[in-house]
Amino acid sequence: MAPLVPIDPWLAVAVVILGLLLTGFLSASEAALNATSRARLTAQEKAGSRRAAIALRALSNRERLSGVLLLGRTLVKTATAAFATYAAAASFGASGALIAAATVALLVVIFGELAPRMVAVAKPDRTALFLVRPVARLLAALGPPLRLLQWLARRCIGLFGLRIDSQRPVLATDEVLRDQVELMRQQGTVEKADGDMVSGLLDLKDLEVADVMIHRTKMRTINLDLGPEAIVREVLASPYTRLPLWLEKPENIVGILHAKDLLRALDAAGGEAGKLDVGEIALSPWFVPVTTSLPEQLKAFLSRKTHFALAVDEYGEVMGLVTLEDILEEIVGDIRDEHDIALPGLRQQADGSVIVDGGAPIRDLNRAMDWNLPDEEATTVAGLVIHEARAIPDAGQAFTFHGFRFEVMRKSRNRVTALKIAPVGKVDAAQPPAA
Repeated sequence: MAPLVPIDPWLAVAVVILGLLLTGFLSASEAALNATSRARLTAQEKAGSRRAAIALRALSNRERLSGVLLLGRTLVKTATAAFATYAAAASFGASGALIAAATVALLVVIFGELAPRMVAVAKPDRTALFLVRPVARLLAALGPPLRLLQWLARRCIGLFGLRIDSQRPVLATDEVLRDQVELMRQQGTVEKADGDMVSGLLDLKDLEVADVMIHRTKMRTINLDLGPEAIVREVLASPYTRLPLWLEKPENIVGILHAKDLLRALDAAGGEAGKLDVGEIALSPWFVPVTTSLPEQLKAFLSRKTHFALAVDEYGEVMGLVTLEDILEEIVGDIRDEHDIALPGLRQQADGSVIVDGGAPIRDLNRAMDWNLPDEEATTVAGLVIHEARAIPDAGQAFTFHGFRFEVMRKSRNRVTALKIAPVGKVDAAQPPAA
């Protein structure tokens, strides 16, 4: 083996310092750009700031930004550590190489990662604008190699039988954010309700109208043939301000009756309900596909300045209704007022189990009990049991899956209407010891 060529110590020190500066630049850039306010950047761009415009373009593709900065830091840190180790080995032997590697690793953590990030987060806007021009050049230079590396990573993963959509970000930040929020919850720095709101906001893009709508079996509707007097009584007895009207069959929705419109018409008629033409008072129904994503539906509600729609399947059959409140509840949790019906959908028992309505959404149960039941294959608790059991269970049957025991309490025809659920550990603890 050829002897190692000694390197000038001052050159080695200069290279290590340069590596630390480059690593610090990349770390500070990532921290600043992730912490800066896009609203303030937009305002500065409108005021004529060229740097703000460049920063906004970089932030428009966070996948590319995170990947390029990660690739850059990896290359710089690897090259710096390799050079320092070689220089130390050439001058001091194997023991010197070990000491150099440990020293460089410590310096990189302190001066290449932690210190630059702390400075950047303290003043993110100023730091982001100061560093954004070289970051933009780095994005242009390392963007193509990054795409090649992502392709190679997907091919390697494919060797193990896994397939990842090429359009799906490999370095997505959603899961990182979820992990950070969960860690902060465990440390007590974030309240559970606040963490749930962040999770709900991140989940919104993965949900459809079908996941949050009120199913047609639970919709409160009115038969238009009842006559105006009976309809007025139905509206007054209802806790809702908007009620679908149907003719001939409940699925044939012909209008949406707003309680305020009905009361205005009743006042104009001198309080005589018999003079009302309810069909003329009702608004035309708005039908939306059950497959509409929640962000799209939210935008549609805002653009139409309404918050009530009927969900239909591919055949045009009414499957349920969705409101703006249903979407907001996915973010902020259950919204109730003095007119809401207090449904006994969830009752906690002394033994740690809960009795829940079969139609209760899995997401609501998870949020209320801080559980993690899967909701990919089913929307409701009953749907989850039927999916796992591969059959419609009878009352009294019990199943154990996903770490929980599900016992069917009540069943009506083909519908599971009530279940008792408990974590397996609590079920075992509640069992009396064997004699």
